Amino acid sequence: MVKRLIIALVLLLPIKLMAQGNVNGTVYDFDNKTFPLQQVAVRNLNTKQVAVTKASGQFTIAASKGDLIEFSLVGYHTDTLFLTDLNPKTIFLPVNSKNLKEVSIVSAKLSPYLDLKKNQENAKEVTRVSTDGLDGKKNGDRAGGLILSLGYGKYKREQAKLRALEERDVYETEINNNFNEQTVSDLVKLKGQELKDFMSMFRPSVPLVKGERPFNYSFYIAQAYHRWLKMTPEERKPVPIQKLKQN
Repeated sequence: MVKRLIIALVLLLPIKLMAQGNVNGTVYDFDNKTFPLQQVAVRNLNTKQVAVTKASGQFTIAASKGDLIEFSLVGYHTDTLFLTDLNPKTIFLPVNSKNLKEVSIVSAKLSPYLDLKKNQENAKEVTRVSTDGLDGKKNGDRAGGLILSLGYGKYKREQAKLRALEERDVYETEINNNFNEQTVSDLVKLKGQELKDFMSMFRPSVPLVKGERPFNYSFYIAQAYHRWLKMTPEERKPVPIQKLKQN
């Protein structure tokens, strides 16, 4: 009996060791995708183990498939990752805007060595480089000044669009890594055209994944599969995309 127990333990030990491993990756600033973040606390919420990113932003921590990994750094939003595999991860942490404090100038001190009256007498007449585009004061007006039209508003809008596209690309990449034929078929055992139809119908959207962090893909796939089983064969077929008419 004792010999059988020892043999069973020896056989189960490699299985247990195979289930455990390490996950590594790199943490970057969300706005500057090439700037690695140092001293980010990487916590395995399942095992309570903690690691810290190096100067290059890299980290390695013991983990298993299904663990929750938390990333936190002062001044940044805390993010949590649900491990569906142990492949290398790339994490982007956005700055926590709540930590930015408004700076107000309450007073200013002028140097006593500035002869303002003399400087005003010798100063040249102020002229405008360009108008503000709103038919404001002209060059000869008394309250003339210097206005440079640099298109800053347009630049800000373009930068906001660029950040939105970059953010969407990050979420799309995450969805592709966690909702693909391999991960879905491992959970729901669908194959061939049924698998493609299921993925086409239940692919999670970016707003859904963004609004529920961390997004539990395994739980979502299981829920979607239960809905799939209740559907008729006709309902399981995705709606065909209409072709545009040629002129």
